[in-house]
Amino acid sequence: MAVIGTGLIGTSVALAAAGQGVSVYLSDRNRAAARTAAALGAGRAEDPPEPVDLAVLAVPPSRIAEVLIAAQERGLARAYTDVASVKAGPERAVLARAPEPSRYVGGHPLAGRERSGPLAARAELFRGRPWALTPHRLTSRAALDRGLELAELCGAAPVVMRSREHDEVVALTSHVPHLLASVMAARLRDGPAGMPLLAGQGLRDVTRIAAGDPRLWSDILRSNAAAMAGVVKELRADLARVATVLDVLAEEDVLAEDALADEDVFAGDHDEGHGQGVRTLEDLLARGVAGLAGLPRPGAGPPVAEAGLRILVPDRPGELARLLGAVAALGIAVDDVAVEAAEESGLRVRVPVPTADAERIGAKLGADGWDRAPAESMPAR
Repeated sequence: MAVIGTGLIGTSVALAAAGQGVSVYLSDRNRAAARTAAALGAGRAEDPPEPVDLAVLAVPPSRIAEVLIAAQERGLARAYTDVASVKAGPERAVLARAPEPSRYVGGHPLAGRERSGPLAARAELFRGRPWALTPHRLTSRAALDRGLELAELCGAAPVVMRSREHDEVVALTSHVPHLLASVMAARLRDGPAGMPLLAGQGLRDVTRIAAGDPRLWSDILRSNAAAMAGVVKELRADLARVATVLDVLAEEDVLAEDALADEDVFAGDHDEGHGQGVRTLEDLLARGVAGLAGLPRPGAGPPVAEAGLRILVPDRPGELARLLGAVAALGIAVDDVAVEAAEESGLRVRVPVPTADAERIGAKLGADGWDRAPAESMPAR
């Protein structure tokens, strides 16, 4: 296998493949990057002695066609794929200009980090993650098979779809979120003096991905501008409504203060606008909750039959925390634990566990001194 481009994604692909015993040949316009990847164990920073089965183009979207053309002209590989996060534009360029477009299948592993470069690469980066493959009308079965094999080799879950559909999806799920993170992070430059003292986890969650390479992300956003434009316009409409509501609510605060200072000022006429503004905000927040509900939980696989262990937690300080610690030690996500009721003797807590492990986990909790009711069936999630 050959990997052209030894940044975060290219080096991670190479590390995953090399870890499975595949011979990998590395190249990059930056010779130091290729040598760094080789030093990490990702392969050899040299040209292959003969055509390889697959060449992976780990370069920005705008460079896919030119790199593919050059690779095909020198007979680098029998099949080609890429890992760029935009597919329709590169596909059109390949169909128009590449010597052998049938040997190419578009690819996009949906994984990454806020850091860039070969030193940020991880062999396990793609494990359990979706890997989109976007065959075009001329893609051969052999090229598609090589793309599927690469995704599986890296521990990813292949998803075959059309390039335009892919770009519309990632505009909403990846590209616009990155743009919004950058817009929010940019506001921090002019924030109040005390801002760093009160910057909490929420801010870090919202802005984390803004730390990506500006040149790479500029290429990505430019390459998927058409799909992003519609999403941004809808967001602009939502933000415009929110801005109007906040103006109304801010005016209400001023009027309320005036009313306290001057009994002749009457703010009651604005009650209707105030109520409508609050409802608008609540509706937007509720839509956000509903949108998140449709996303799979990180690392969630196929639905698994579960049983609910009901544990009685004594009404003493620290007991619930002790149970959660015991649950976590057994590898159970504490976020899924729920308090069902408060009884005279304490809290009745439900711990969801796979049905196959219910007896073992129940016995372990019992041995640790937790009283429980018999397990009950729970529907698959």
